[in-house]
Amino acid sequence: MSPPVFRFAPSPNGYLHLGHALSALMNFDMARAAGGTFLLRIEDIDDSRCRPEFEGAIYEDLRWLGLTWQEPVRRQSGHFTDYRAAIAKLDVMGLIYPSFESRSEIARFVEVGEKSGVTFPRDPDGGIRYPGMNKSLPAKERERLIEAGAPYALRLDMAAAIALTGALTWDESGDKANVATAAEPELWGDVILARKDTPNSYHLSVMVDDAAQGVTHVVRGQDLFPSTSVHRVLQELLGFPPPHYHHHRLILDGEDRKLSKSTQATGLRELRAGGATAADIRRMVGLPEK
Repeated sequence: MSPPVFRFAPSPNGYLHLGHALSALMNFDMARAAGGTFLLRIEDIDDSRCRPEFEGAIYEDLRWLGLTWQEPVRRQSGHFTDYRAAIAKLDVMGLIYPSFESRSEIARFVEVGEKSGVTFPRDPDGGIRYPGMNKSLPAKERERLIEAGAPYALRLDMAAAIALTGALTWDESGDKANVATAAEPELWGDVILARKDTPNSYHLSVMVDDAAQGVTHVVRGQDLFPSTSVHRVLQELLGFPPPHYHHHRLILDGEDRKLSKSTQATGLRELRAGGATAADIRRMVGLPEK
């Protein structure tokens, strides 16, 4: 059996905070305890928010915490062809369709409907599930809009996908001991997998990256637990082996909210500048000293 592979995959759209430290340290510690490999991956698809100085700060902060990783670091911006290939495979299966509404147009559609008494289901993150406004567009109309340069999102036909995969589970060890957790991808509806100007979404790229890097253990925050249902569907459709999942507790602010990269009080750079040590950070996130 090959050694296990763990990964920490931050986005360089801000400086790391205590929540990132917990996740990175847990992945590193668990990899070492299992005699496995720890990978660092940079999720830099969003070029409107990702900046080189933030990426450099990620390396600096993680080294300060005492972490080392296997080189080279995989950067998502260098693997667009991989994501396009995955989209193409799903398209051949008849599971992808374009929707042309903007976010504001969808919001107006929902607002008008709700005033008329229509109920629109929410996804696990609290957002409106796509109401399917463009799902039944004729193929010729879709082609016309694309040729005219209209912006669009490529969505996964979730009902059709589930019909192919059947019921799915994943191995979860978070707060429980190695239990099979039932996936509920239908709660997400027809999620976006790519846009006209962006060849992938978080859901798609993470699955492609984990498979390409041979990741066997995904250790991440509890806030991403619901997303695992979507990930299991994509893994099954694309023929990727599912990793073992461990969703850990979150570090919350004084108002019990998930930490933000704009929260300077918990930023690693600010804490280091204030005299904190790597050992202090481990104590602050509730991990034993090494």
